[in-house]
Amino acid sequence: MQVLIQVAQLILALTILVFIHELGHFLAARAFGVKVEKFFIFFDAWGKKIWSFRRGETEYGIGWLPLGGYVKIAGMIDESLDKDAMKSEPQPWELRSKKNWQKFIVMIAGIVMNVILGILLYIFILHNYSTHYTSIDAINNAGGVYAAEAGRQYGFESGDKLVSINGKSYERIDDFLSARLYFGSEVVVDRGGKQITIEVPDSAFRDKMRGKSIIDIRSVVSVKGLSDSLDYARKAGMQTGDKIVSIDSIPITCFSQLTELLSAHKEGQVWVTVERKNESVTMPVQVDKKGRIGFEPTAKYYSYDSTRYTLGKSMSYGTRDAFEVFYFQAISIWRIMRGDIPARDAVSSPIAIAQLFAPKWDWASFWMLTALLSMVLAFMNLLPIPALDGGHILFIGIESIIGRKLSDTFMERAQVVGMIMLLALMVFAVGNDVLKMIGL
Repeated sequence: MQVLIQVAQLILALTILVFIHELGHFLAARAFGVKVEKFFIFFDAWGKKIWSFRRGETEYGIGWLPLGGYVKIAGMIDESLDKDAMKSEPQPWELRSKKNWQKFIVMIAGIVMNVILGILLYIFILHNYSTHYTSIDAINNAGGVYAAEAGRQYGFESGDKLVSINGKSYERIDDFLSARLYFGSEVVVDRGGKQITIEVPDSAFRDKMRGKSIIDIRSVVSVKGLSDSLDYARKAGMQTGDKIVSIDSIPITCFSQLTELLSAHKEGQVWVTVERKNESVTMPVQVDKKGRIGFEPTAKYYSYDSTRYTLGKSMSYGTRDAFEVFYFQAISIWRIMRGDIPARDAVSSPIAIAQLFAPKWDWASFWMLTALLSMVLAFMNLLPIPALDGGHILFIGIESIIGRKLSDTFMERAQVVGMIMLLALMVFAVGNDVLKMIGL
């Protein structure tokens, strides 16, 4: 049942993202008088579709292959590879008859729509779900941060008070715990009244990818849900709502400490003490080979004074958070190209993406992942790869520079190359996720 809920959330998120993206292309094309022959959410590969209807000159529908979607724009070689329509003279309703700046707007409109959606969702989440944030001052006044195992290796110590990261001071703790910490950073901390600079290496992102934190803040860890596939916690008697007090009599002060203690007892047993309805309950729990016992923690809630997200702050922080996804995606791509990040660790298929969604329907988690995927989709479509929007934009730029149109034969071959590249990437991603699922 959990898998079905996760898959349903993924399909709903993709439906929203694909619709918004293709709507951008559709509206821009129609604004310039370009005919749109098809508007499909998901692909109707080999002519097979779930549902469709025709209104005016456009067929609207839902395909059966949930790997994207498309609008078939007249006068353009796209995924359909329809060259026959290009043999006649350009017509006023075709894209090829339009000026290059108009073609550019049509091509980039889908990306812009995903960016707008991502920003709006980040603002919505902060204002309606997160509602409050914890300030750096509150953390520092309460005793500083917890140094996780990886953080201790880099020079952090529990009790360090955060001053700045990469030369900038921030108000929210979330800005310190973000990707900017893991992609190589310079962190200044106050330790016993003395400021100390800690260099976090570029390789620290691998800690994050393995689920390891560098620093954390003291928090209460509660059980949000229990896993059906890994039922050690359930069999031991753990219940939703339990607050985890200690592991083997060691008091739990944050989630990172909890994961470290469980990892130290892989394929063993720990004694877990929880607080349940003001009573203390202790139980023996098995730990699997990955250091898991089969529960989903709550979003960490802190015992610190918090500050409410006003609408203005939600708009400011939400916009910044959205564009930071763009920035860190660019860094990730560069690291992959340099060989710093193994492609196997960085590329995910819908199989892995579905697992990111909560096993029980959680709108806050759903909209958060949808916002993230919207910005990721926008960034990926901007890459100059044939068959993606960025590839079409690249060719429009080349045509503007050389002052003539690229041949239909070249565009068709480029489209085929791009589609082969994307198909190969998808096969690699799916195969990689399957191998990970079976432990290889």
